[in-house]
Amino acid sequence: MNTYSISEVAKKLNLTVYALRYYDKEGLMPFVERTSNGTRLFKDSDIESLKVIQCLKSTGMPIKEIKGFITWCSEGDSTLQQRYAMFLERKAAVEAQLEELKKTMDVINHKCNYYMTAIEAGTEDIHKRNKIGSFN
Repeated sequence: MNTYSISEVAKKLNLTVYALRYYDKEGLMPFVERTSNGTRLFKDSDIESLKVIQCLKSTGMPIKEIKGFITWCSEGDSTLQQRYAMFLERKAAVEAQLEELKKTMDVINHKCNYYMTAIEAGTEDIHKRNKIGSFN
């Protein structure tokens, strides 16, 4: 079984040691073992759990709610339904974010076309004639 130091895990997950210590302080890593002198020893399974924590965090889920998820995991099969419902909720939130990003990308693509056309014509006046864009 492989074990890793906090700095090795930070590097693997592209996090800071400070972030991992914060996660620990907030109760997000009760699964991580410690040596007799208190040094954290991470296993491969701990790294996988941290990837899930990072995923949830990237969806905008508050630390408090992530901690609730970690608690459910430690409670075992009796919380499978809650965990499933939570991931369905996260999925819906991410789908909404993707839709917003798509709308943002549509505007950005439009403005790229607007400016490329203006650059090729040497002036924005071309858009006044063609009515491609209303604001710069």
